[in-house]
Amino acid sequence: MKILLAIDDSKFSQAALRMLLAQNNPRKTAVRVLHVVEPLEAPYYPELSTPPYPTNLGDINKGRMKAGRDLVAGVIEKLRAAGFKAEGAARSGHVRAVAVDVAKTWHADLIVIGSHGRMGLKRLLLGSVSDHVARHAHCSVQIVRTAR
Repeated sequence: MKILLAIDDSKFSQAALRMLLAQNNPRKTAVRVLHVVEPLEAPYYPELSTPPYPTNLGDINKGRMKAGRDLVAGVIEKLRAAGFKAEGAARSGHVRAVAVDVAKTWHADLIVIGSHGRMGLKRLLLGSVSDHVARHAHCSVQIVRTAR
């Protein structure tokens, strides 16, 4: 089985990882870990940042990408320690589209993703990545929810 684990640095993604580890046979499962960094494109005001000040928006995005790669590496390490075949990457783009595209290109059998459980105005403004993935993915999607 090929599982795409879409993560961010939240407790919801940690719950998705725990679920994946508990429910799957490591000898029969390959996992691709994916973290998507949505690039910042807004005007940048260094004087509003905390020291040391990044020199430009590109530097901020590079730092966020490095943090994403570090996050993916940590999750891969946990998966491999549990006996899974694991690889992964941090990508730049919009989470919804990238997760669906990577799953399709890689021919994933399942996407595992955590849900932040946003409701009301937050859901309206921020959207639901897990709902979008569930509606547009070519394969099954397991949405992992946690108590708030």
